Formats: sequence, structure tokens, C-alpha cells
Amino acid sequence: TTINILTTLLKADAGEAAVDGFDVATQAAKVRNSISLTGQFAAVDEVLTGRENLILISELRHVEDPSQTAEELLRRFELTEAASRPTLTYSGGMIRRLDIAMSLISSPSVIFLDEPTNGLDLQSRNMMWEMIKELVESGTTVFLTTQYLEEADQLADTIAVLDQGRIVAQGTS
Repeated sequence: TTINILTTLLKADAGEAAVDGFDVATQAAKVRNSISLTGQFAAVDEVLTGRENLILISELRHVEDPSQTAEELLRRFELTEAASRPTLTYSGGMIRRLDIAMSLISSPSVIFLDEPTNGLDLQSRNMMWEMIKELVESGTTVFLTTQYLEEADQLADTIAVLDQGRIVAQGTS
């Protein structure tokens, strides 16, 4: 619910919230222009190839050179060899990497990652952790939801624990 409100997918019934300095209720378009969301379930078109998914999103985001953007992201996320295959043939880790790559098109200031390692094997999870760390180092704000305390400890500067929509603890682990 919190992510849905902060990404303007759902209106809050009370309170105020801002993302990247923009009020989510009154400046929703500006919020959406500065964020990206990778949900718990991948938003990948399984009929398209990895490359075609990236080009499609690049075109929807009005990126100047969609093909070049796709190739750069395929390299960055180690998907070049599988780029021409339908994503239906991808492993869970590959789909997750592609989903995050699609979220990075147009360099959002804030990226919301909703349980990005849920269901991944250890190797894919470790690769995802490295990608998240790289995002943070490059200046992207990452809003991460996770049920894994070890993951929160490894990746978060600030941890907040929610209970029924209220923060009941906040700080470091």
C-alpha cells in the first residue's frame, strides 16, 4: 500500500507524502516522471525478447536512441547472450534483472524495488544485491521493501519497520 501511494497508483485516505520533493497528491505527474517501480512480479512481456522489451519501454519513455539504450542495459545486466530469446525462456534471475533494467530507462531519481530478491536463488540474489549497491553509489535513491532482515541490513542506510501502516521502528539494524 505504501509503495502504491508513493508511486501515485493509489490515493492516500489521510496524511501527506512527497517523493523527490513532489507532493504525491497534487504533483502526481512530476512524481511519475522522477520515479520508476519494479514490482514484486515482473512487468516483462514474455512473448518479446529481452532486447524488444527494453526497446519498447525506451520508446514509451521517449528515449533518444532506444536501440543503444537497450544494448547498454543488456551489457550492464549481463543479458547480452540471451537478448534475442523470448523472455519466456529466461530464468527467474534473468527476468528480475531485465525487469530492473527496464526500470532504469530514463535514469529515474528514485527507484522503488518491491521485494526484488523474492524467489531468487543465492547466486541471483547476490547479483541483485550488487546491482542495488551500484544504483545507490550512482546517486539513485532506492526504496526497497523486503521481508529479509539480512537483506535490509546489507542494503539499507535507514530501515523502517511498518505495522498496519505505521512506522513502529526506524534507524539502523
